[in-house]
Amino acid sequence: MRRPAFALLALVVAVLAQAQVPPNIQASMKKADARVAALVAIPAKSRTFENTVLELDNLQDDLSTDSSLTLFLSNVSPDAATRDAARAGEQALNDWGIALGKNEAVYRAVKAYAATNPPLQGPQKRLLDFTLRDYRRGGMDLSPAKRARLAEIERTIAKNGIGFARNIADDGTLLTLSKKELEGVPEGRLGAYTRSGDLYLVPVGETDAVAVLTFAKDPETRHKFLVAYNRRGGQKNVDLLEATLKLRAEQASLLGYASPAAYEIEPRMAKTPQAVADFYARLQPLAREKAKADLAELQKLKGKPLDRWDNVYYRNILKNRRYAVDEAKVAEYFPSDAVFQGLLNVASTLYGIEFKDVTAGAKELWHPDVKKVEVDGKATGRRLGTMYFDLFPRPNKYTHAACWALVVRKLRPDGTVQLPVSALVCNFTPPTKDRPSLLPHDEVETLFHEFGHGLHNVLSESTIARFGGTNVERDFVEAPSQMFENWVWDPKVLSTFAKRYKTGEPLPPKLLDAMVAAKNVGSGLDTEGQEFYGLIDQRFHTVPGGAIDTTKAWIDGLNENTLFPGLPGTMPQASFGHLMGGYQAGYYGYLWSKVYAQDMFGRFAQAGLLNPEAGAYYRAHILAKGGSQDAMDMVRDYLGREPNADAFLRDLGLATGKGK
Repeated sequence: MRRPAFALLALVVAVLAQAQVPPNIQASMKKADARVAALVAIPAKSRTFENTVLELDNLQDDLSTDSSLTLFLSNVSPDAATRDAARAGEQALNDWGIALGKNEAVYRAVKAYAATNPPLQGPQKRLLDFTLRDYRRGGMDLSPAKRARLAEIERTIAKNGIGFARNIADDGTLLTLSKKELEGVPEGRLGAYTRSGDLYLVPVGETDAVAVLTFAKDPETRHKFLVAYNRRGGQKNVDLLEATLKLRAEQASLLGYASPAAYEIEPRMAKTPQAVADFYARLQPLAREKAKADLAELQKLKGKPLDRWDNVYYRNILKNRRYAVDEAKVAEYFPSDAVFQGLLNVASTLYGIEFKDVTAGAKELWHPDVKKVEVDGKATGRRLGTMYFDLFPRPNKYTHAACWALVVRKLRPDGTVQLPVSALVCNFTPPTKDRPSLLPHDEVETLFHEFGHGLHNVLSESTIARFGGTNVERDFVEAPSQMFENWVWDPKVLSTFAKRYKTGEPLPPKLLDAMVAAKNVGSGLDTEGQEFYGLIDQRFHTVPGGAIDTTKAWIDGLNENTLFPGLPGTMPQASFGHLMGGYQAGYYGYLWSKVYAQDMFGRFAQAGLLNPEAGAYYRAHILAKGGSQDAMDMVRDYLGREPNADAFLRDLGLATGKGK
């Protein structure tokens, strides 16, 4: 029986209420309250950019900085009480931020300063404009009753998001599979599973999905795993999502927007849902043509129709037979320690920076696997920031790969610089007692991707927190990280660290050539999959009133937009964290931003991927600027021309064309 959404929400709130808001967060909120009161009390004639607009930015960022590591522990701490306390703190801070956004006295203070028509330029003018835009989008021009309802909606949406993430992280689904059922899965992966006799307990996580769906010879094993994988989060998360969609629709309506998608996309590069629809309309026919060819090729190999759980498995066979690319053998050339050091060396060469491992003695680390690295400028010796790396899976940890900007760079009022802090969280193939961690090539690519986010934050030169690091338009934020994926396909780059773990033999040039040749095996199917995620996200956020059976819509969407039918009995949306984690109505940004990523990469392709001059140019024109300019203006300045989609389409193995 389906649990009513309101009952589920009450359960989530009750669970969170049992945990105490951490004392440091309580103290930080009290300090922030005092600063808000002081800001409001400033006489009108004494208002300046620094004591009003910039102070508002500073006090919010100081609260975020003081609490960020504590909140972050909800995603990574092995201790349940710590995770619950972090979630309680997150709820309290969300409520605090919503109240601040609806604080009429602060709003009047900012409006009074703006009414003086101050002669601001650059980031200062941008901050004032964005602050006023935030107030408009937050409903401050509405009646008090409507503002109160908006605040209630925002608080509930935030609570739902916390509960949704918790349900995914705490989903401990295990499949009991025999050694025969797991035939084909590399021994190195099997060694990581709990075993009793001939039976293994297999977690249903990201790393395990790659291992089982790629290598398990038994199609029923792959089928069983894929069904379980697509049921993570369960009906309780479906209920939370569907309740949230209705709330977002009500929020958009109160604010005068046609849909949540119109509201969410307005401040992004795309500006309107129609621009997103047009983007997909241009891309879909190209992807479909390639997807049909991909499917025909794989079905010929299988000898009969291909099921969804066959896709990755037969691709691996095709790569092996046609290109002599055995993914398990390729992984032997990528021991994680060597890949990690190679990654740091590449960044050091490109961007003139140095890395110092300071893990030993760091008391704030939440698990023995975690590394702490400080980043310094080579020429100056000055500290630029800090990065944490938490790379291997464990129970109750965040299940995907992501990078958190825990602290952003800014200039403090006393003239000192607040240095940025990034945390990379991944779930890569772990070591076993018999062998070190060996990364499949796609995990190497993921590490470079997430590290690209980390560098975007650490190499920021913004003086204003609002524009620090990755605080750019959400449909551009993936571009710097996507661009960095290209480095793992370059022979010169890989020659610096890709060596067989047993012998030290470098990655054979013929094998890399074969990997490159096989890169676009299935790229049409993959692109259609990415299109589907973006399209279903748009569907969820444009349906009138937000009322939609998300499970049916998901299955129908797969049937309409991909060549594989949906799996009955599954609810993949229950573990699709992007729908509740800030990417709502914005998942299109992954393909959208890749247009700019591949276009920007062209400068490196010409100059060389280890060319310090190209790295310095990119660092100055993109990474250092953060969100201090519109992304389109930054890209035009970097390229010296209008961007186009040619490189993007070539990278996907699709036909080339002009324009976006």
